[in-house]
Amino acid sequence: MDILKELYGTVIIPKAVREEVSIKNTRVLEGYGWIHVKSISNVTAKEAFTSALHEGEVEVMLLAKEIAADLIIMDDGLARKHAKYLNLNVTGTVGVLLRAKRDGVISEIRPVLDDLIQFGFYISDNVYGDVLRLAEEMGKSP
Repeated sequence: MDILKELYGTVIIPKAVREEVSIKNTRVLEGYGWIHVKSISNVTAKEAFTSALHEGEVEVMLLAKEIAADLIIMDDGLARKHAKYLNLNVTGTVGVLLRAKRDGVISEIRPVLDDLIQFGFYISDNVYGDVLRLAEEMGKSP
């Protein structure tokens, strides 16, 4: 969360994303005044999306179009394809971490990525290796 605040200052999420991240802990976003929750205006547009996408992903794309967002962060491959079709600028968690290292927000990606994996974030071994190569951390021990 600190990385997001440092890189982007303000993050706007749709209500569906707040509901998804708050399922186990309704207070998970408390204390993060820089995260703003906004409702989408065109609720009927959600029906145009395939049922293969989660409600949060659909609302992220619709809200991004409504507010002319600079960037959206999503990891799901199908959702990213839809977002690119809508001409949205998309990055994922790994892209955020690479930018954080490049901008000096974090000194190493490996420990952050390892923590994310421990908490259920999936990344293939090939992509993991590619990320460490891009971050110039391949030769460093964990």
